[in-house]
Amino acid sequence: MKRIRKMPTEREMIEQLRRGKVSLPPLSFRFVEGQPETRENRRLDAFVEASWRGSTARFAVECKSISTPRAFQDGLNLLKSSSLPKGCGPMLIMPFLSEMQLQELEREGISGIDLCGNGVVVVPGMFAVLRSGEKNRFSSSAPIKNIYRKNSSMVGRIFLLRSGYDTVQEICSEINRRNMLVNRWDKRPMSLSTVSKSLKALEEDLIVERKGIIHLLQPDKLLEKLSGNYVPPKIKERVRLKVSEGSATIRESLLKQSQAVSLPFVAAGTSSVGQYAVMQRGDLLSVYCPRLDVLLERLAGSQSDRFPNLELVETDDETVYFDARPEGNFWWASPVQVYLELMAGDKRDRDTAEQVKSFLLTDLLQVKQ
Repeated sequence: MKRIRKMPTEREMIEQLRRGKVSLPPLSFRFVEGQPETRENRRLDAFVEASWRGSTARFAVECKSISTPRAFQDGLNLLKSSSLPKGCGPMLIMPFLSEMQLQELEREGISGIDLCGNGVVVVPGMFAVLRSGEKNRFSSSAPIKNIYRKNSSMVGRIFLLRSGYDTVQEICSEINRRNMLVNRWDKRPMSLSTVSKSLKALEEDLIVERKGIIHLLQPDKLLEKLSGNYVPPKIKERVRLKVSEGSATIRESLLKQSQAVSLPFVAAGTSSVGQYAVMQRGDLLSVYCPRLDVLLERLAGSQSDRFPNLELVETDDETVYFDARPEGNFWWASPVQVYLELMAGDKRDRDTAEQVKSFLLTDLLQVKQ
């Protein structure tokens, strides 16, 4: 397994070019002193010459030191809009280029190479090289490693409730307002700095944009990122009971006992599907709460029955309580949580998740209007 490296700076990338450490076989590259200046009085980062079998082509290079969709798009747009010196082709160099990015570069007629061994270099009448499939060997430079997982995912989730916000402070306040464990338990509110760092990463991934307001650009991509990085809540204890009451009465009893001990709870996503989609579920009602012992002392039920109808799951994972939706005084999981739990299930669950996705996007559009 190749060692994961720290993301290089632009100066370090140019130094690698200068020392001949960047390659794309069968091409060889030679660093040329000086910086390309465009007619728009912009300066790109370097000149390089690519050679193969006696044929040589010169390129004006733009380097980007982070491998994010935004950095890629910024570099691509700059090279597309620049009037380069005569005889120079445009070239983008990044720490890592994905296969989709290489294909986009090829369509735009722009060459690109990375520091992992991937690249596309096309000079009509001379040579054409395309190499892909090498893995990213550089660690992320983002201050939060994965903003689509755990508590930081709430920053992304808040944009699926409303697509635009005026300020970072407004986003932070809305997240904490919708966090049941902040309002009704002992969890600390999310800090403004955490929200800011997560927003920066969302911007780099071209999911949100700041233009006057902070608004959502790609809801489908956001859902894809959230589901692709979703991990189930960390469970401290799980207890199944047979409670001798109907489903509505079970909810009433659970509500009464939890209120008596000031204990927040929310139905699990898999038990909340019926709020947002059509799907037949079993009789088992699954509920998250942060402490089981105080609740179990007050609930009458058998733990040895073969056909339980109530499952109590102890977890203090804030995301499962986030944006819980009340029906009377009973709390159901948010549509985003339902979607993520279904997407982590079997084919039938994932098919139903498409209904929840449609509900989410339709609701988001109505809120926008």
